[in-house]
Order: sequence, then structure tokens, then C-alpha cells
Amino acid sequence: MARVCEFKLPDLGEGLTEAEIVRWLVEVGDVVAVDQPVVEVETAKAMVEVPCPYGGVVTARFGEEGSELPVGAPLLTVAVGEDEEAGPGTGGGSGASEGASAESSGNVLVGYGTGAPVARRRRVRPAAVAGASGRGAAAPASAPVADSAPAPEPVSVSVPDVAVGPVAVVSPLVRKLARQHELDLRSLAGSGPDGLILRADVEAAIRARDEVALSSATTLPRLDSAPAPAVQSTQAAQMVRPTAEEGARRIPLRGVRGAVADKLARSRREIPDATCWVDADATELMAARAAMNAAGGPSGGPKVSVLALLARICSAALARFPELNSTVDMEAREIVRLPEIHLGFAAQTERGLVVPVVRDAQARNAESIGAEIARLTEAARAGRLTPAELTGGTFTLNNYGVFGVDGSTPIINHPEAAMLGVGRIVPKPWVHQGELAVRQVVQLSLTFDHRVCDGGTAGGFLRYVADCVEQPAVLLRTL
Repeated sequence: MARVCEFKLPDLGEGLTEAEIVRWLVEVGDVVAVDQPVVEVETAKAMVEVPCPYGGVVTARFGEEGSELPVGAPLLTVAVGEDEEAGPGTGGGSGASEGASAESSGNVLVGYGTGAPVARRRRVRPAAVAGASGRGAAAPASAPVADSAPAPEPVSVSVPDVAVGPVAVVSPLVRKLARQHELDLRSLAGSGPDGLILRADVEAAIRARDEVALSSATTLPRLDSAPAPAVQSTQAAQMVRPTAEEGARRIPLRGVRGAVADKLARSRREIPDATCWVDADATELMAARAAMNAAGGPSGGPKVSVLALLARICSAALARFPELNSTVDMEAREIVRLPEIHLGFAAQTERGLVVPVVRDAQARNAESIGAEIARLTEAARAGRLTPAELTGGTFTLNNYGVFGVDGSTPIINHPEAAMLGVGRIVPKPWVHQGELAVRQVVQLSLTFDHRVCDGGTAGGFLRYVADCVEQPAVLLRTL
């Protein structure tokens, strides 16, 4: 006799309330070990492999790849304990499931603890497990109508009858979308495994209904010739859309893109920001960087990047102007000056813009900062950044010069107080030592929260940064 334990999507920390399933790492019928990763999910912060605290046979999965699940929603069910019946259905895996424990593993993913959740006793049906293992179904058939209902028995799925019977839907997101558009799921035939209704099926049904509504709208009488019929509902009014929008493509704001949108909107809404900028002659900085890298030799370690030098300059500037390394607590009506400098830097990835954080930048030299930037950038591009590596910044450095632009007005990374933007470094005419010369020039832009300081402080910070760029020897006084 086996006990079936339900594993729910854990709290991934940092205030995250949902996650998108990117890739399932196990199939129904597979034997899993304690703490084995079973699914890869994408949150608004990072890609995370979620380990299962149970060992045994996977009897059901919940959610299609690409669907979003709220924290606390079922992820999968596992038959644990000595289960002689489940062995044949797993292709000779009975030995692996023997002795599996229903207790939690003791391992802690960010935000979820080690206490064993309440598990329901249920007999595992050999036929169900064997059938699921053979076809690799993504979810049980008889998913309950309620979003938060208990996990169903893993049985074969068939297209539900329109009038009676359960609806073959697993994802709460699909149900929510159907409710918002007043769509009867019983009228749909799912395109997923064994008739499972997917989000694409719901969206296709909504589009088809809207097209019918648009076709009907073209036959309505003109307003100047006869009174138009009254619109019966808000939904009916929304169906009649302008012709220019008929071919529009709608892209959901979720995951990293949704988190960025929320943070930028909040920054503009809450922070009274101002921007100042200055052009600086970076010729000496580039020469100093070349000298540093040449002194290291072929085997002298990694090269020092321009971004690492600018980050070190920012750390020195923040030590002189601590007002910009702060945040504002409006509830207490206080400015909170922060003791450590956790320097964020903007990094563009295939998943969108992310801001990894170099911890304790005030205690690092340029080489150490450069190595950490390189490590975090590689992790960002691979989607391996943890939520802890993406949060807690106190100041952000944005090098948009890599996109070939000279200037910008950065948006502050809420709840920080300032961001320094750096344009491209290009040869330009410049008056140097009283004569016109071609020099390497860069534009620096500082956007700051006007609540934490006035323009004099912001200008002093920016001028110090520019002085260090133009005369790197100025930085030696703070090393």
C-alpha cells in the first residue's frame, strides 16, 4: 500500500506569488529520489529548478509547459512508501521506490520549509501509472472544476461531454482566462494530450468568437442614418474593435518582462526623479585600463573591463556622497542611508533586462568587481541567477553605450535613490590643454531621487565620477 503525497509550488521568496512552468524534468510514472529536481520554473526574478521533497513514483503532473501557477498550487503527486503495485508500471523501477519516505527532505528552497505537508492516503492504480508512463501525459484527466480543489486520481483523459462530466483543464490560468471572457470550457475540445484543454485552445476560441462579432458589427446601420442598437454589455462593446487592431499581436507581460514593467511603472509613479549629465574625456581612463591589462601579462588573470573601472569609481563616489546610497521610507517619512554598497548593473539577456547585484562593492578592487560582474553576466545569460543575486541593490550602473548610443535618461531601479548611465566612448573633437584634439569622449547621466538630495549633491557626485574618468589618478586618494 502506497501513500500519495501532493507537492505544491513552494514560496520561492522575495514576494513572488506565481511562476511559469518552463520545462518538466520528470514524466508521470518516473521514479524520483528525495530532493531530485522535478520541474524548471521561471519567476519574475530568475529560472529555478524546484526539487521534490519526496521519493517515489510520480503519479500526476499539474500544468503545461508555458502555463503559470500560483504559489501553493499542486505541482505533482508522488506515491511514496513500499509500493509493490507501482513497480511494474514504472518499467522495472519497483526496487527504486522501496523504502521511500513521506517525510520532508530537510533541504530548503528559498522560502519553503522542511515540515512535512499533510498527505492524503490513496491507492495507486497500477494501470493508471503504467498508462501514464507509456504516454508521458502531462496531467491527470479528471481535473476538478475548482481552482484550489484536491489533486485528482491519475486516470485516462478523454474529451469531456458538453453537457455533463468534468472539464479536462489543469491550469488555473486557463480557467481564469475562460472566466474572464465568459467562455464555457465544456464547449471546447482540447488539443493537449488526451484532450487536455490548453491556453492556446481558449485563446483560439476567444479569437474566433471576436471575429464573428466583428463580422456582425460591419452590418450595423450607420449612426447618421438610424439609431444604433444599444450595447447589451461591456464585453459586447469590447468585441467591436477598430479595424487597425484586427491584426494586432498581444504579448503577455509576465515573467521577467512583467516584473520589469511593474518596477519601472512604480519608479515613475513614486519617485520624483531628476537627471543631470556631463561629457567627460575618457582618454586617460582607457590608457590606464590598457596599462593594467598589459601589466597582468598573458597569464596575469582576467582583463579589467571598462565597466569594472566605472563600478569602482562609483563605489568611491558613493563613499563621498552617501546620500545617493539610500532609500526612502515614506511610511516613516525617513531617508534610510545604507551602510554597504550593493552595486547593480544592467544586463540584457534573451529573457529581457535583468539587474544582477555585486555585493559589498565598497570592499572590492576593480579586479574583484570585474570578476564578479563576469560571473553574474554569464549566469544571467544562462538563466541561472538566483533571486538573491537579483535583489538588494543600493545603486545601479547602466552601460547603455554597448548599444551604440551616446546618452539616455535612466529610470531609477526602485527602491534605490539613483542610477548612473554611461554612453558609448567614441573619438570626438575636444579641447585638450588649450588645443583642439581628437579624444575619447563619453557622456555620463545621473538620475537621482530628489527627495534624498538636492542638485548640488547630485552634481558633486557626477563631477567626481567625471574627474576620475578624466584623471584616474584622482581615484588613488580613495584606495
